[in-house]
Amino acid sequence: MRKSWYTLLLVLSCVTFSNAQGNVEYKAKLKQMFEASGSEKSYKVAIEQMFTMFKQQKTTVPDSIWKQFEGEFLKTSLDDLVEMLEPVYIKSLTQDDLQQLIAFYETPVGKKYASKTPIIMQESMQVGQQWGRKIAMEFQEKLKAKGY
Repeated sequence: MRKSWYTLLLVLSCVTFSNAQGNVEYKAKLKQMFEASGSEKSYKVAIEQMFTMFKQQKTTVPDSIWKQFEGEFLKTSLDDLVEMLEPVYIKSLTQDDLQQLIAFYETPVGKKYASKTPIIMQESMQVGQQWGRKIAMEFQEKLKAKGY
């Protein structure tokens, strides 16, 4: 009986180690894809925008503190984001899929797209806000027309 338990524990340990190892490799590939795709730069732009907003809200904090915090967050945030996004990506994309995306981003058009992604995202967010306002106004008009 004891031998069966030891065998079961050994098998479970191997499976657990194998899955943990796979996740480490997947996370590394995911981070590489974020870097190749320009997503890393987009995330950095988002962090910089957040810090601009925080600075406006907390005007008594010295610039030296903001620079220190921003530097710390820029260093650690991508790793944190990869950690948080890994379960989302692993449901939809295999490690091979990530490798193929990286290969695309290493092509001339992929590099161009990656370099333009932060600008596209920023401008798209502005357009999205305008679109949201337009829909909200149309919705209010329709409600008003129905007597609400």
